[in-house]
Amino acid sequence: MVHPGWVCLLHSSLLLLARARQSRGACPLGGKSELNSFLWTIKRDPPSYFFGTIHVPYTRVWDFIPENSKKAFQQSHIVYFELDLTDPYTISALTSCQLLPQGENLQDVLPRDIYRRLKRHLEYVKLMMPSWMTPDQRGKGLYADYLFNAIAGNWERKRPVWVMLMVNSLTEVDIKSRGVPVLDLYLAQEAERLRKQTGAVEKVEEQCHPLNGLNFSQVIFALNQTLLQQESLRAGSFQIPYTTEDLIKHYNCGDLSSIIFNHDTSQVPNFINATLPAHERITAQEIDSYFRQELIYKRNERMGRRVKDLLEEYPDKSFFFAFGAGHFMGNNTVIDVLRREGYEVEHTPAGQAINNATDPPPRIRIINGYITVEPQPRGHGRFSHARTDTSGAHCLFCPLLALLLTLAVHMIRLH
Repeated sequence: MVHPGWVCLLHSSLLLLARARQSRGACPLGGKSELNSFLWTIKRDPPSYFFGTIHVPYTRVWDFIPENSKKAFQQSHIVYFELDLTDPYTISALTSCQLLPQGENLQDVLPRDIYRRLKRHLEYVKLMMPSWMTPDQRGKGLYADYLFNAIAGNWERKRPVWVMLMVNSLTEVDIKSRGVPVLDLYLAQEAERLRKQTGAVEKVEEQCHPLNGLNFSQVIFALNQTLLQQESLRAGSFQIPYTTEDLIKHYNCGDLSSIIFNHDTSQVPNFINATLPAHERITAQEIDSYFRQELIYKRNERMGRRVKDLLEEYPDKSFFFAFGAGHFMGNNTVIDVLRREGYEVEHTPAGQAINNATDPPPRIRIINGYITVEPQPRGHGRFSHARTDTSGAHCLFCPLLALLLTLAVHMIRLH
């Protein structure tokens, strides 16, 4: 999970942890029946569904997800994600995408001052990480040195933009969550366990290329701002605008506000703030605009078209599309793409009954004069819709999920 959720050393960290213990993501509104939901129904026969996820440990949100959302997942024939989180190729390709060209190291490309500050910060994180680990993590065999190497072991070979995301993920709150699958990965594992057909609407390259497409001066600005933020947090002179705990609380309370979820969906921190000089504020706005366009709007358009193609290719199947919640909120959403194509898509509140997805009609065959009725197999295995990109070559999360996915293998080993 890549989030600007750094917890300060000393009193700031204690305050944040105290607040986390008090709420633990709980919603003050009452029972689950009162909550909104992140489920949308695509009206057809059988119905299909959109479900909005966030990239946090599933144990922090699962009990707050309405029963009709879980039922839609269980009844659907095919489950689709942004990327195939259980495919080793996905992990390998995302890891390769983050690396500098052969023979280059970070020390060769970064300004000397930024490189030294980065190295100093990572030394601090490595020193602090044993105190951040929980007894439960150690009980599962997950130790600080192992986890640090899993996240940052090859940092000198990574491209600066990925190092920036890595630094944002090396926080006490996020470290404590390692070892528990995030919601997306948990759903993928459940789909495998239930022997559902699964697939992905995006290619690894579509998630990776937009980040690598930032120009060098923008990347250096972003990395410098990230380090400044971490240094200020450590000094106790800066408070982050929102934390992972805030994200979880908004999700569990069914808050359909697009702002906080758009940052979770793009997995990129927001660099715009009023204290920046005018010329730096322009750079920050350019980066924000670029990521919003490349990691949200373009992806929504591409994902929406591929969802449409799947619905048309398999009209007798019920799909469950689990994407980051930010893809369904704000402007130019995946839902907007489907509606433009003539589909009726309705938000499905908690407590609203959903229609049962029926199995495809049986096949009737005549063999040697005898009539036999064979049910259509529901099947098991991976669909690879991103296999055929009917929209042509495009340059997705982003995200992004990327840093998350490089750790997915380690998470799977623990479960």
